[in-house]
This record gives sequence, C-alpha cells and structure tokens, in this order.
Amino acid sequence: MSNKITPPILPQPPTENETPAESELMPTQPPRPWLGLTVLLGPAGIWLLLLLVLPTLVIFELSLVPGIRPGDVVNPSGIANYLDVFAPINLKVLSRSLFFATGTTTICLILGFPVAYWLAQESPPRWRNLLLLGFILPLWTSSLLRSYAWITILRSTGVLNTVLTFLGLPAIELLNRTPAVFIGMAYSYLPYMVLILYASLEKLDRQLLEASADLGANPLETFQKVTIPQTFPGIAAGSLLVFITALGDFVDPELLGGASSMTVSRLIYNQFLGTSRNWGFGSALSMVLILAVSLAIALLIKYGDRDASTSA
Repeated sequence: MSNKITPPILPQPPTENETPAESELMPTQPPRPWLGLTVLLGPAGIWLLLLLVLPTLVIFELSLVPGIRPGDVVNPSGIANYLDVFAPINLKVLSRSLFFATGTTTICLILGFPVAYWLAQESPPRWRNLLLLGFILPLWTSSLLRSYAWITILRSTGVLNTVLTFLGLPAIELLNRTPAVFIGMAYSYLPYMVLILYASLEKLDRQLLEASADLGANPLETFQKVTIPQTFPGIAAGSLLVFITALGDFVDPELLGGASSMTVSRLIYNQFLGTSRNWGFGSALSMVLILAVSLAIALLIKYGDRDASTSA
C-alpha cells in the first residue's frame, strides 16, 4: 500500500463577487459603562424623580400663588407668600424650631460623647456589640409610642411625680412645657449621635493620647488638641444629622410641648390640613424648610466626610 501525502488546503483569495465575512468587517464594539450605570441607578433615579423632584416642583409652584385653596386654579403670580414667611409672628415660630433643633443637638452631643467614648475605648470588647445593640433598641419602637411613653412619665399624675411624692419631694410640672420637648427630642435622637460618634471614636489613635500625656499635657488639653481634632468629622456629621432631623420634628413638640410649642412643622400642617387651608403659604414654608435642610446637608457633605488629618 502506497502512502500519499495530502497537501494542505490553502485559503483561496476572495473573488470579485465574494466579500469577506461580515464579522471580519465589523469593528470591535467599545464597552458602554453608561449602560450598566443606567440599569443600576435607573430605578432609584425614577423613584427620586417621582417622589422627590416632581413633588418639590409642585410645592414650589404652589408657593408662588397667594391664598390658594383646594380646588383653585394654580396661577403663579409672585413671592407674596415668601414675604409672609418673614412676618414677625412666623419668624417667632421659625426661631422656636431653630431653638429646639439647636438645643436638642447640643444636649445629644454633651450626653452622647461620653457614652460613645466609653463604648469605643473603655467597654469590654466582647460586650461592645451587645451594648451598642441595647443602646439602639429604642429606635425599633415608633416615635409616636415613645412620645406617649414620655407623656405617661411626665404628666402631673405620672411615674415621675409619683416617685417624687413617695420620696417626699415636690412634684414637677414638665408636660406641655419646653423641658418636656427637649427631653423627648433628645431621647429620640441620642442614639443617632452616639452611633456616629462611636464610629469616629473607634478610630481614635491612642498613641497620640499617650504622647500628649508624656509631653506634659493635662487631660483637658489632650481632649482639646488631640481628641477633638481627630473626631471632628464624627462630631460634625452627628450634630448636623440630629439638627436636620430635629428641625422638622412634628410629634415631640406637638405631644409634649402643647399649644405653646408651635413649630414650623405644625404651622405647615395647619396650612394644608388644619383650619387655615392656605396651601400657598404652607408651600412657601415648606420650601424655606427644604432650603434650610439642604443647606445643612451641604454642610454635612463638606465637613462630615472630611479626613481627620485635614480637620486637625
């Protein structure tokens, strides 16, 4: 049997009527990163557009219509509602809201910093997560229920005065007064402050504290020149978060402060759902509150994420 060697088949050049394969002519498609971003961010973007951007634009349009009520034709005609916002009686309400928000932020910072420092630096490591969990447990309860619990404690025949009377001490009238509002709001927002401060204090460089003590600094100087600069981002973030939330609080001032604790949230409620029924003025108040919150968020973005070395 003779062995024949088959010559290799060489590719033939295309004739005049033949063209190369279409895949050979098509260039490689460049990647499209925007497509993946659109798929990932599209649902959230639509959600924000429908439930945040468009309602805000509607509120802004209503704020330009003086004296509009339900069923009236929307015809923007000026900034009269914004001028009414700065009337003396309304400025008093706005200043009271700022007073409650600032006071609550201060109380939460004063009470929360030692607690967060102890949790981050001094508490037993094996119990730390459990202690944090126990501290944030009140957040699992509705804010309305927490306010009613404080009513039970602070009213004239409540738990606090019952204990004081049993001890032979005079009763204290706190309900429907400013101290009751601060107690309820501080109780509601203290866990937020502690959690943010804890995250900042957990990264505290103890070697710097020891070096400060070795160089002769007393505890107060160490706190001012070492601890505060390192934890300033957490202090800024926690303070602004509590301030933003407390500025729009409706439940605590309404239930614990009574009629004498009118805030901007209650005033807006009266314009939309109360007896006033002035949607234009209520929308103007809402836009002023949105502007104030947006400014606070801008400060939070600027200072809350700042590196500790930068703040030092």
